Amino acid sequence: MALKEHEHEDKLRKEGFKHIYVWQDGPDTWYPDHVHPTGTAHVIVEGEVTVTIKGKSRTYKVDERCDVPGGTVHSAKMGPKGCRYVVGEM
Repeated sequence: MALKEHEHEDKLRKEGFKHIYVWQDGPDTWYPDHVHPTGTAHVIVEGEVTVTIKGKSRTYKVDERCDVPGGTVHSAKMGPKGCRYVVGEM
């Protein structure tokens, strides 16, 4: 059973993430290589996203979490139905 958005938010807050919000992208949205200044966590609540780091891609689905260390070059492509996810930023 998928966790609710607020349950993911609460968990990230307990882990020390300072800025937590929900983001949604449409089908096949693509973010080319970029970096975040601090570590981020992305917890999928609807759809899926494929994240590529150091040439390795992995697809994350509902209730799966992708952590990206600050300063890490990565790209992301949303699935065919888009993606809604809870984001935690340190």
